[in-house]
Amino acid sequence: MEKRENILPEPPAERPSQIYIGTPNGIVLCADEGSGTRLRGRFYHAYSTEPVLFENPDQLVFEMERFLDSINFPHPATNIRSFAGEEKRQRHTEKREKIMKDQELLGKHGDMGSFIIRVQQRQNSSMQGRLTWVEKNKTVYFRSVWELIRLIDSAVEMNSPQEEDMPSWED
Repeated sequence: MEKRENILPEPPAERPSQIYIGTPNGIVLCADEGSGTRLRGRFYHAYSTEPVLFENPDQLVFEMERFLDSINFPHPATNIRSFAGEEKRQRHTEKREKIMKDQELLGKHGDMGSFIIRVQQRQNSSMQGRLTWVEKNKTVYFRSVWELIRLIDSAVEMNSPQEEDMPSWED
Protein backbone atom coordinates (compact mmCIF):
# COMPACT_ATOMS: atom_id res chain seq x y z
CA MET A 1 0.00 0.00 0.00
CA GLU A 2 1.47 3.32 -1.06
CA LYS A 3 1.71 6.01 1.64
CA ARG A 4 0.15 9.37 0.83
CA GLU A 5 2.12 12.54 1.24
CA ASN A 6 1.67 14.32 4.55
CA ILE A 7 0.11 17.55 3.22
CA LEU A 8 -3.02 19.04 4.78
CA PRO A 9 -5.24 21.31 2.68
CA GLU A 10 -5.40 25.01 3.47
CA PRO A 11 -8.80 26.01 4.87
CA PRO A 12 -10.75 28.72 3.03
CA ALA A 13 -10.15 32.16 4.52
CA GLU A 14 -13.80 32.54 5.60
CA ARG A 15 -13.88 29.20 7.48
CA PRO A 16 -11.49 28.26 10.32
CA SER A 17 -9.76 24.89 10.17
CA GLN A 18 -11.69 21.89 11.49
CA ILE A 19 -8.60 19.71 11.24
CA TYR A 20 -7.74 18.95 14.85
CA ILE A 21 -8.29 16.06 17.26
CA GLY A 22 -9.43 17.94 20.38
CA THR A 23 -10.64 14.97 22.43
CA PRO A 24 -9.08 11.93 24.13
CA ASN A 25 -11.13 9.56 21.96
CA GLY A 26 -10.37 11.21 18.62
CA ILE A 27 -10.03 8.80 15.71
CA VAL A 28 -8.41 9.42 12.34
CA LEU A 29 -10.11 7.17 9.81
CA CYS A 30 -8.32 6.39 6.55
CA ALA A 31 -10.65 5.07 3.83
CA ASP A 32 -8.46 3.11 1.44
CA GLU A 33 -10.81 1.36 -0.98
CA GLY A 34 -14.40 0.58 -1.89
CA SER A 35 -17.62 2.16 -0.76
CA GLY A 36 -20.83 1.08 0.95
CA THR A 37 -20.57 -2.50 2.22
CA ARG A 38 -17.10 -2.81 0.67
CA LEU A 39 -15.54 0.17 2.46
CA ARG A 40 -12.08 -0.89 3.71
CA GLY A 41 -9.37 0.94 5.54
CA ARG A 42 -7.82 1.63 8.92
CA PHE A 43 -8.10 4.01 11.80
CA TYR A 44 -5.66 5.42 14.28
CA HIS A 45 -5.99 6.71 17.83
CA ALA A 46 -3.56 8.24 20.30
CA TYR A 47 -3.13 5.09 22.42
CA SER A 48 -1.34 2.98 19.81
CA THR A 49 1.02 3.51 16.91
CA GLU A 50 -0.48 0.55 15.06
CA PRO A 51 -3.52 1.01 12.81
CA VAL A 52 -6.80 -0.76 13.51
CA LEU A 53 -7.76 -2.42 10.22
CA PHE A 54 -11.33 -2.95 9.03
CA GLU A 55 -12.69 -4.82 6.01
CA ASN A 56 -16.25 -3.44 6.06
CA PRO A 57 -18.41 -0.86 7.88
CA ASP A 58 -19.64 -3.44 10.42
CA GLN A 59 -16.11 -4.28 11.47
CA LEU A 60 -15.31 -0.54 11.66
CA VAL A 61 -18.19 0.01 14.11
CA PHE A 62 -17.23 -2.99 16.27
CA GLU A 63 -13.58 -1.90 16.40
CA MET A 64 -14.58 1.68 17.29
CA GLU A 65 -16.81 0.34 20.10
CA ARG A 66 -13.93 -1.82 21.35
CA PHE A 67 -11.63 1.21 21.37
CA LEU A 68 -14.16 3.47 23.14
CA ASP A 69 -14.81 0.73 25.71
CA SER A 70 -11.07 0.36 26.28
CA ILE A 71 -10.70 4.02 27.27
CA ASN A 72 -14.19 4.17 28.82
CA PHE A 73 -14.93 7.47 27.07
CA PRO A 74 -17.54 8.53 26.33
CA HIS A 75 -19.26 6.23 28.76
CA PRO A 76 -22.20 4.39 27.13
CA ALA A 77 -25.67 5.27 28.40
CA THR A 78 -26.93 1.69 28.05
CA ASN A 79 -25.62 -1.51 29.61
CA ILE A 80 -24.01 -4.24 27.56
CA ARG A 81 -26.49 -6.97 26.65
CA SER A 82 -25.45 -10.43 25.67
CA PHE A 83 -26.89 -13.91 25.19
CA ALA A 84 -23.44 -15.32 25.88
CA GLY A 85 -23.77 -15.45 29.68
CA GLU A 86 -20.31 -15.30 31.25
CA GLU A 87 -18.68 -14.34 27.96
CA LYS A 88 -19.95 -10.77 28.15
CA ARG A 89 -17.59 -8.03 27.06
CA GLN A 90 -15.78 -6.52 29.99
CA ARG A 91 -15.30 -2.77 30.18
CA HIS A 92 -11.73 -1.77 30.84
CA THR A 93 -11.07 0.33 33.89
CA GLU A 94 -7.31 0.81 33.67
CA LYS A 95 -6.10 4.21 32.54
CA ARG A 96 -4.41 4.16 29.15
CA GLU A 97 -1.57 6.49 28.26
CA LYS A 98 -1.41 8.38 24.98
CA ILE A 99 1.62 7.42 22.92
CA MET A 100 0.86 9.24 19.67
CA LYS A 101 0.60 13.03 19.44
CA ASP A 102 -2.25 14.77 17.65
CA GLN A 103 0.06 15.98 14.85
CA GLU A 104 1.19 12.40 14.21
CA LEU A 105 -2.44 11.29 14.01
CA LEU A 106 -3.27 14.12 11.62
CA GLY A 107 -0.44 12.96 9.35
CA LYS A 108 -2.32 9.74 8.53
CA HIS A 109 -4.24 9.75 5.24
CA GLY A 110 -6.36 7.27 3.32
CA ASP A 111 -6.19 6.60 -0.39
CA MET A 112 -9.85 7.58 -0.89
CA GLY A 113 -10.37 9.96 2.01
CA SER A 114 -9.39 10.89 5.54
CA PHE A 115 -11.78 11.68 8.38
CA ILE A 116 -11.56 12.77 12.00
CA ILE A 117 -14.23 11.16 14.17
CA ARG A 118 -15.04 12.72 17.54
CA VAL A 119 -17.64 10.63 19.36
CA GLN A 120 -19.29 12.94 21.88
CA GLN A 121 -21.94 10.58 23.28
CA ARG A 122 -22.98 6.95 23.19
CA GLN A 123 -26.73 6.98 23.72
CA ASN A 124 -29.56 4.77 22.44
CA SER A 125 -27.03 1.99 21.76
CA SER A 126 -25.35 4.13 19.10
CA MET A 127 -22.80 6.95 18.77
CA GLN A 128 -23.30 10.66 18.29
CA GLY A 129 -20.62 13.21 17.46
CA ARG A 130 -18.78 15.13 14.76
CA LEU A 131 -17.13 13.93 11.56
CA THR A 132 -14.55 16.06 9.74
CA TRP A 133 -13.64 15.32 6.15
CA VAL A 134 -9.95 16.33 6.16
CA GLU A 135 -9.52 16.89 2.41
CA LYS A 136 -12.48 19.31 2.30
CA ASN A 137 -12.09 20.81 5.81
CA LYS A 138 -15.82 20.23 6.38
CA THR A 139 -17.42 19.08 9.61
CA VAL A 140 -20.91 17.63 10.09
CA TYR A 141 -22.68 16.16 13.08
CA PHE A 142 -23.94 12.58 13.07
CA ARG A 143 -26.77 11.24 15.25
CA SER A 144 -26.11 7.51 14.85
CA VAL A 145 -23.61 4.98 13.58
CA TRP A 146 -25.81 4.61 10.51
CA GLU A 147 -25.44 8.33 9.70
CA LEU A 148 -21.69 8.15 10.34
CA ILE A 149 -21.28 5.32 7.83
CA ARG A 150 -23.55 7.04 5.29
CA LEU A 151 -21.55 10.28 5.57
CA ILE A 152 -18.22 8.50 5.08
CA ASP A 153 -19.63 6.56 2.15
CA SER A 154 -21.09 9.69 0.53
CA ALA A 155 -17.75 11.49 0.84
CA VAL A 156 -15.87 8.59 -0.72
CA GLU A 157 -18.52 8.00 -3.38
CA MET A 158 -19.83 11.61 -3.80
CA ASN A 159 -22.43 10.28 -6.27
CA SER A 160 -24.68 8.88 -3.54
CA PRO A 161 -28.08 10.59 -3.31
CA GLN A 162 -28.73 12.21 0.05
CA GLU A 163 -31.97 11.86 1.98
CA GLU A 164 -33.64 15.10 2.98
CA ASP A 165 -33.42 14.58 6.77
CA MET A 166 -29.85 13.27 6.55
CA PRO A 167 -26.84 15.46 7.35
CA SER A 168 -24.76 16.13 4.26
CA TRP A 169 -21.43 17.65 3.30
CA GLU A 170 -23.12 20.53 1.50
CA ASP A 171 -22.96 23.93 3.23
